[in-house]
Amino acid sequence: MSESPNDNRDPAPRQSLWPVGFAVGVAVILVGLVVSWPAMVLGAALAIVFGVLWIRDTARTHAPVDSAAAHALVDDEPSAQRAAAEEQHLETYGRSGFLALATIGVGGIIGAGVTLPSLGFAVLPSFTGEAVDSPDVDLGPITNFPEGTFTITSFTSNPVQGDVSRRTAYIRNNGLTKEKQPSFTIIYSRCVHLGCPVQPNGPRFEDKEVKFKDVTITPVQPAGFGCPCHGGAYDTEGNRTAGPPVRSLDRFAFSIKDGHLILGKHFSVGTVTGTGADATMTRYRQAYPGVHVDGIERWLYPIPVPGT
Repeated sequence: MSESPNDNRDPAPRQSLWPVGFAVGVAVILVGLVVSWPAMVLGAALAIVFGVLWIRDTARTHAPVDSAAAHALVDDEPSAQRAAAEEQHLETYGRSGFLALATIGVGGIIGAGVTLPSLGFAVLPSFTGEAVDSPDVDLGPITNFPEGTFTITSFTSNPVQGDVSRRTAYIRNNGLTKEKQPSFTIIYSRCVHLGCPVQPNGPRFEDKEVKFKDVTITPVQPAGFGCPCHGGAYDTEGNRTAGPPVRSLDRFAFSIKDGHLILGKHFSVGTVTGTGADATMTRYRQAYPGVHVDGIERWLYPIPVPGT
């Protein structure tokens, strides 16, 4: 049988849907980084599966034809030899195919090494939140906090770090709840706009200052709290009343141990309803300044802005 001049040419590339599936997987990963971890995991699974299928299909499509095996396929050749030649054709990879796959692999590794760290620094803070100070800070006897009075309480959150970790909270002893449990309002002093220090709008009574170890407690009578940097204003429960802040001031959890007020974990608040011991709120994990924690804005603006 006469051979056509085109018998040794590589077969034409077949159309494949694997690249489309891979692209969909990458898109789902990017959406998942903003929306939720399960969506990101689903996207990663899709990208891996379709990526492997794509590479496999590409390798088969570009496998070179062994010219010796191709010339051996004549009409009078036994079927066993024909099958062996076809198997050799499918499993033989030339230098150009190897170099192409190696280049793609090395490029993928380099791209991942450059992209993933930057992507992690840019996106992960919206899921992990801001670093939380060490909990369980002993602020001293609850008798140092007069009932119904706000105090400016300065303390060291991490004794190992010293004054670098000094923080300020505005604390009011609300007395007892209806269940006869101690109630305290403990507001963090950082504005939820950009993290500037919030000041009490009212007189301080430094002559009544009390100290306990490295804790300084100064009574104050605020009509509210204000940020001197950008004009953010809050009421005495920490609710935003004016300016650019997007939520209420953050708070600290607390507990009472052996008659001492123990500062707990830092958390974020959307809106506070009620006052004092009767106040109700929804606790959210600690969020960066400028980040919404409730409402539709939470989904429209999920990426945190730089905070201080």
